Amino acid sequence: MTDLELPETGPIEFSDFLKVDIRIGIITTAKLNPKARKPAFALTIDFGELGSKHSSAQLTDNYSAEDLVGRQIMAVMNFPPKRVAGVKSEVLVLAAVCPENGTTLLAPDKNVGLGVRIL
Repeated sequence: MTDLELPETGPIEFSDFLKVDIRIGIITTAKLNPKARKPAFALTIDFGELGSKHSSAQLTDNYSAEDLVGRQIMAVMNFPPKRVAGVKSEVLVLAAVCPENGTTLLAPDKNVGLGVRIL
Protein backbone atom coordinates (compact mmCIF):
# COMPACT_ATOMS: atom_id res chain seq x y z
CA MET A 1 0.00 0.00 0.00
CA THR A 2 1.13 3.57 -0.46
CA ASP A 3 0.77 6.79 1.52
CA LEU A 4 0.47 8.71 -1.74
CA GLU A 5 -2.65 10.84 -1.95
CA LEU A 6 -3.78 11.11 -5.53
CA PRO A 7 -5.30 14.36 -6.77
CA GLU A 8 -8.49 14.49 -8.77
CA THR A 9 -7.78 13.90 -12.44
CA GLY A 10 -9.12 15.56 -15.51
CA PRO A 11 -8.28 15.83 -19.17
CA ILE A 12 -4.68 16.53 -20.13
CA GLU A 13 -3.16 17.39 -23.47
CA PHE A 14 -1.40 14.62 -25.38
CA SER A 15 1.71 16.83 -25.37
CA ASP A 16 1.68 16.65 -21.53
CA PHE A 17 1.60 12.86 -21.62
CA LEU A 18 4.55 12.80 -24.04
CA LYS A 19 6.66 14.61 -21.41
CA VAL A 20 6.58 11.47 -19.23
CA ASP A 21 9.54 9.30 -20.23
CA ILE A 22 8.48 5.69 -19.53
CA ARG A 23 11.01 3.00 -20.49
CA ILE A 24 11.49 -0.77 -20.31
CA GLY A 25 14.15 -2.11 -17.97
CA ILE A 26 15.09 -5.43 -16.40
CA ILE A 27 15.68 -5.88 -12.68
CA THR A 28 19.23 -7.11 -12.09
CA THR A 29 19.32 -7.00 -8.28
CA ALA A 30 16.65 -6.86 -5.59
CA LYS A 31 17.16 -6.89 -1.83
CA LEU A 32 14.98 -5.97 1.11
CA ASN A 33 15.69 -2.47 2.34
CA PRO A 34 16.06 -2.67 6.14
CA LYS A 35 15.83 1.15 6.42
CA ALA A 36 12.36 1.30 4.83
CA ARG A 37 9.47 2.23 7.15
CA LYS A 38 7.17 0.00 5.09
CA PRO A 39 8.62 -3.18 3.56
CA ALA A 40 10.36 -2.34 0.27
CA PHE A 41 13.03 -3.60 -2.07
CA ALA A 42 16.13 -1.72 -3.19
CA LEU A 43 16.36 -2.46 -6.92
CA THR A 44 18.99 -2.09 -9.61
CA ILE A 45 17.44 -1.91 -13.08
CA ASP A 46 19.25 -2.16 -16.42
CA PHE A 47 17.89 0.11 -19.16
CA GLY A 48 20.36 -0.95 -21.86
CA GLU A 49 22.14 2.01 -23.49
CA LEU A 50 20.54 4.33 -20.89
CA GLY A 51 22.49 2.55 -18.15
CA SER A 52 21.57 1.05 -14.80
CA LYS A 53 19.41 2.95 -12.33
CA HIS A 54 18.37 2.40 -8.72
CA SER A 55 14.92 2.49 -7.19
CA SER A 56 13.08 1.68 -3.99
CA ALA A 57 9.76 -0.08 -4.49
CA GLN A 58 7.10 -1.37 -2.10
CA LEU A 59 6.52 -4.67 -3.88
CA THR A 60 6.70 -7.12 -0.99
CA ASP A 61 2.95 -7.95 -1.10
CA ASN A 62 3.29 -10.14 -4.17
CA TYR A 63 7.01 -10.61 -4.88
CA SER A 64 10.15 -11.98 -3.29
CA ALA A 65 13.59 -10.68 -4.24
CA GLU A 66 14.11 -13.86 -6.26
CA ASP A 67 10.83 -13.27 -8.17
CA LEU A 68 11.98 -9.80 -9.21
CA VAL A 69 15.45 -10.51 -10.63
CA GLY A 70 15.24 -10.99 -14.39
CA ARG A 71 11.77 -9.44 -14.67
CA GLN A 72 11.12 -6.68 -17.20
CA ILE A 73 9.40 -3.60 -15.81
CA MET A 74 8.21 -0.16 -16.87
CA ALA A 75 9.61 2.90 -15.11
CA VAL A 76 9.37 6.68 -15.30
CA MET A 77 12.86 7.94 -16.10
CA ASN A 78 12.54 11.72 -15.90
CA PHE A 79 11.62 12.44 -12.29
CA PRO A 80 14.46 13.99 -10.30
CA PRO A 81 16.30 11.49 -8.04
CA LYS A 82 14.83 11.19 -4.57
CA ARG A 83 16.32 9.66 -1.42
CA VAL A 84 13.94 6.94 -0.14
CA ALA A 85 14.91 5.09 3.05
CA GLY A 86 18.61 5.45 2.30
CA VAL A 87 18.27 4.53 -1.40
CA LYS A 88 18.87 7.09 -4.15
CA SER A 89 15.74 6.34 -6.17
CA GLU A 90 16.46 7.43 -9.75
CA VAL A 91 13.37 5.98 -11.46
CA LEU A 92 9.77 5.28 -10.49
CA VAL A 93 8.81 1.65 -11.09
CA LEU A 94 5.21 1.50 -12.30
CA ALA A 95 2.69 -0.75 -10.57
CA ALA A 96 -1.01 -1.12 -9.90
CA VAL A 97 -1.77 -0.57 -6.21
CA CYS A 98 -4.85 -2.55 -5.23
CA PRO A 99 -6.18 -2.62 -1.63
CA GLU A 100 -7.45 -6.20 -2.06
CA ASN A 101 -4.56 -7.74 -4.02
CA GLY A 102 -1.51 -5.67 -3.15
CA THR A 103 0.94 -4.06 -5.52
CA THR A 104 1.41 -5.61 -8.98
CA LEU A 105 4.12 -4.58 -11.43
CA LEU A 106 3.26 -3.22 -14.86
CA ALA A 107 5.27 -5.04 -17.51
CA PRO A 108 5.17 -5.91 -21.21
CA ASP A 109 3.58 -9.26 -21.99
CA LYS A 110 6.48 -10.15 -24.33
CA ASN A 111 10.20 -9.43 -23.96
CA VAL A 112 11.05 -5.98 -25.29
CA GLY A 113 14.40 -4.31 -25.88
CA LEU A 114 15.88 -2.56 -22.85
CA GLY A 115 15.37 1.18 -22.87
CA VAL A 116 12.43 1.04 -25.31
CA ARG A 117 10.10 3.98 -24.74
CA ILE A 118 6.44 3.42 -23.85
CA LEU A 119 3.83 5.54 -25.65
